[in-house]
Amino acid sequence: MLGRVATFALSEKMIQSALRSQSRTVEIELQEASGNISDTFGGLGATSRRVLDLQTSIAQSTAYSDAATNTGSRIEVMYSACTQMTDLLTTLRSSIVSATDAGTLDDGTLASLTTAMSEYMDEFASLLNTQYEGRYLFSGAMTDTKPVDVSSSAYPAQTTPSTASTSYYNGDDEIASVRVSSEQVVQYGVTADNPAFEKALRAFNLMSNMSSSTLDSDTLTEALSLAEEALSGVSSIQTKLSINASTMESAVSMQTTFQDQASSLESNLTDVDVAAASAELSTRQAQLEAAYSAINKIQSLNLVDYLK
Repeated sequence: MLGRVATFALSEKMIQSALRSQSRTVEIELQEASGNISDTFGGLGATSRRVLDLQTSIAQSTAYSDAATNTGSRIEVMYSACTQMTDLLTTLRSSIVSATDAGTLDDGTLASLTTAMSEYMDEFASLLNTQYEGRYLFSGAMTDTKPVDVSSSAYPAQTTPSTASTSYYNGDDEIASVRVSSEQVVQYGVTADNPAFEKALRAFNLMSNMSSSTLDSDTLTEALSLAEEALSGVSSIQTKLSINASTMESAVSMQTTFQDQASSLESNLTDVDVAAASAELSTRQAQLEAAYSAINKIQSLNLVDYLK
């Protein structure tokens, strides 16, 4: 019987070595194609824990930045509503001044004025009932409840001298808040029972319920004072909203910067060095070709060939 010159053990060892080299070659080819060191945490070895921590931190940071972005959008809507309220209050003030200068109004002019004031009050209330993404913005924590009702049953006619009344308000006194980082929670916004809004609605109410017998200087003076105080108050609210919006922008910027840095660190741990992988692949392929060539040569030898 003819036998091989190489022993079985040596041949087996060379085959196992070639298979390992082939496995590593395939692994490098996959890395080069995907750009990742491994598709599983197990393939990352000792760095897997750090990568997992980074991914968790990035996900949490993204949630914070999304919350700040959404809150910023709500604040912008509230600010816009306040701008329209300011326009209505400016119109109210002008109407009061005009009525004061006139001294007396005929029934038709008075009726037109009170009708307009009633419509303005409804429009002002509508702005306080602004919804965004299905939530009422001026109702505190009761975001599913319309905060303002100026119907006569909820908000009766006011007379001079009037007193503050928030009977129109259906929300609560909780100011909205949002967490923008693990350490920072920011309160933002305003509720519809704010004194500035109350004074505005009261001024509209007084003007919309005037009659020829109540068109006196006391009513006009009080309504004008309320309108001016409301204008000042709404302006202060807008300033606060601007600060809130700036805080949200800063929070988003901070979280975005963190996400970029963390993502870069993660990439350093998970992305393959393409140049290094290509060089190693070339070396492995050359070694593999040499190994299979040697194995083929050894397995093709037999005792007769050796003795010749």
